[in-house]
Amino acid sequence: MQTSFERKFPHISSPLRLGNVYLRNRIVSGPMSFPDIPEWGALTAPSSAFYELRAKGGAAAVTISECVVHPATGKSHSVHIDLAVPGNMRSFALAANAIRRHGAVASLQLSHGGMYGGADSVDKSHLSGSVRYGPSPRTLPTGASVTEMPVELIREITEGFAKYAGLAKTAGFNMLMIHAGHGWLLHQFLSPLYNLRTDSYGGSVEGRTRFLSEVLDAVREAVGPDFPIELRISGSDFAEGGYDVSGAIEFVKLIEDKIQLLHVSAGIFEGGFAIQHPSMFHNRGCNVELAAEIKKHVNVPVATVGGISDPAMMEEIIASGKADVIVMARALLADHELPLKVCANRDDEIVPCFRCFTCHAERMTTGIRRCAVNPIVGREDENRHVPPSPSPKKVLVAGGGPGGLMAALTAARRGHQVVLCEKEQELGGALRSEAGVSFKKDLHRLPERYAHLARMHGADIRLGVEVTPELVAAEKPDVLICAVGAEPMVAQIPGIDSSHVVLGTEVSGVQGDRVAVIGGGLVGCEMGLHLSMEGRQVTIIEMMPELAKDANPRHRPILLGKLEELKVKSLTGSRAVRITEDGVYCVDSSGSETFIEANSVVCATGMSPRRAAVDALRDCAPVFMEVGDCVSPGNVVDATSRGYYAALNV
Repeated sequence: MQTSFERKFPHISSPLRLGNVYLRNRIVSGPMSFPDIPEWGALTAPSSAFYELRAKGGAAAVTISECVVHPATGKSHSVHIDLAVPGNMRSFALAANAIRRHGAVASLQLSHGGMYGGADSVDKSHLSGSVRYGPSPRTLPTGASVTEMPVELIREITEGFAKYAGLAKTAGFNMLMIHAGHGWLLHQFLSPLYNLRTDSYGGSVEGRTRFLSEVLDAVREAVGPDFPIELRISGSDFAEGGYDVSGAIEFVKLIEDKIQLLHVSAGIFEGGFAIQHPSMFHNRGCNVELAAEIKKHVNVPVATVGGISDPAMMEEIIASGKADVIVMARALLADHELPLKVCANRDDEIVPCFRCFTCHAERMTTGIRRCAVNPIVGREDENRHVPPSPSPKKVLVAGGGPGGLMAALTAARRGHQVVLCEKEQELGGALRSEAGVSFKKDLHRLPERYAHLARMHGADIRLGVEVTPELVAAEKPDVLICAVGAEPMVAQIPGIDSSHVVLGTEVSGVQGDRVAVIGGGLVGCEMGLHLSMEGRQVTIIEMMPELAKDANPRHRPILLGKLEELKVKSLTGSRAVRITEDGVYCVDSSGSETFIEANSVVCATGMSPRRAAVDALRDCAPVFMEVGDCVSPGNVVDATSRGYYAALNV
């Protein structure tokens, strides 16, 4: 007779003691900032709800980011949370309690921006007249001058770390993270790339580690002997003149007895965003080998971070001894219940993060948090629970793209009788074109995951069935949600109907080895990159002066960098005017003609909403709603958000 639950991922599900606390499993919610920060630096109710949701979802620890310990010199963003401001203690205590009451450990990240104080991309008004301090004098790529930090200020900042650590313990946090990676102040002192000092805080590895060592000693004095201290480092600078993993091992061995958990990330501030936050073009777990190598040389538990979300990979990392803890951030935005699902053998229910950077880009451009696949993100205080419907109805959803699937899932979770019909034999809508694109495989998995969850809640999903007025009359729904999507716009170019021309939604049909992509927006650029990765010679033709202007500002520079790396050619400021068997003729604004040799052509010139299909269904049910690309061609985040809220309105 079986007397215990057999866990599919026993190593991930096992507890770990750190000082005087226990992690209930090996999955930790890494430091993430919530942008709803008032000028006085309190944690707002929406902030608390944001962090609480990760605790409720089963994370072993939840880290609030990031509290600057010396605001006069160390603010890396225009606003920061600040525990020392009179009156703010209550908000921090409420947030820590919100995390702890769900069984998670509440941790607070303490940091200082050093010479990158004021590097925020949204608002630099606070930098007027400010002095930037770093380990050594230098000029930043922006032209800003850096002043060598005097020893008196080093000691003042050290005292600041201790002061904020003591306040955090008083507020109810049961763990602290000291940030010494990613190019912030303590990392600047550790790295020979930045630290050129000749006094006791520079030179040898002992000298470069001195500041960090003193900070850790001061924090320990403030919090007591058993209080767990985490340290986040970059396992390698990945920059000429910086340290590599062997250098990281040298300084970690000097301070390992002062900490309870070592987080191994990677990269520096300058040019390091995609290293610090691995993109869809990076292998998952790209930092694991750094953690594994460091772990061979230290006795302290080691945490690894970097695009990890697959439970099988996580289990192998812990079981093989490469790391002791998995830290994740974006994966817990996409699915805050990922830890619960892993520990309960429900890994087939996990909604994948496909690393699109919507979460980062929205904060950068609009100052809010959003997630492409989880519409609750940024509205956690409003959506702690999907409310059951007081009067269940029959809901018919037309279209199985992300918007329609999210509407069906949410309506089914609320107790409605849901039928979703997709006229094709495969779900996904516009996402079907992502099939076979290696860096989009997580996105391609999304429709079936939504469908699986919807079926679990009772939704009836029918493939190869088109919603027509006759079908609506037969089904008699109370509510019809129209998510019929969009169709490719075909450029009116002579030769566009040739057999070697395919649409951007049918890129798997490309046969030639020399490809011209007409349309250099996000879709065209990603398709061009994919074809180049397959070994084809690709040229992208775009009417605008720049490529991928519709891509978000975090994803775009990484995408353009990959295109350059793979030597994908581009012709901007030009329009295709004629397609022949041998290639494409283009004309620029001056009328000059250029010929692009190609034996295959991809047309990626945009999408047009299927308004005729929408209008045909408009008066077929008492309540009619439209979601997704049939309203206006957009992206996954817009489709899922509209689908979610449409279902809440039923």
